[in-house]
Amino acid sequence: MTTATPNSPLVIRPLVAADWPAVWALLQPTFARADTYSYPPDISEPAAHAAWVEAPAGTFVACDADGTVLGTYCIKPNQPGQGAHVGNCGYVTADAARGRGVAAAMCEHSQDEARRMGFRAMQFNFVVSTNEGAVRLWQRLGFAIVGTLPGAFRHPVRGYVDAHVMFKTLVGTET
Repeated sequence: MTTATPNSPLVIRPLVAADWPAVWALLQPTFARADTYSYPPDISEPAAHAAWVEAPAGTFVACDADGTVLGTYCIKPNQPGQGAHVGNCGYVTADAARGRGVAAAMCEHSQDEARRMGFRAMQFNFVVSTNEGAVRLWQRLGFAIVGTLPGAFRHPVRGYVDAHVMFKTLVGTET
């Protein structure tokens, strides 16, 4: 169990089939906004399920004490074969749960899970520069911007904006 706030326990656990409707309810509006993820804004539910649940090595949910899904993340190898020792994650937090430590708790949990799965590092390939809260959070949690892709993301309001590649070594950083 991880704590989101001192008075609000947050349980992060593997996704079960019954969680999918709540997870889809988080993913669909996030992808439709088209301001943080490169998934098609009109992605179908089956395609989102394939990408978020079927393809990754693991998918998790963060729930409050009542079992309400407040966030989700998936973890997978960043690359196949000779790059499979580096993990990659995607995170989505419910709009109503922002500012409650859910994303930080999921990121910390994912790093522990990545180590357990044998990943030696974690890489985020495409952190949209205008997603300033995420960039700050990942940096606070030890991720460094190791590259910037100029104009790589087509933001629906700001036009072409940069995307960052962020990286953190996990081996030898266990807490």
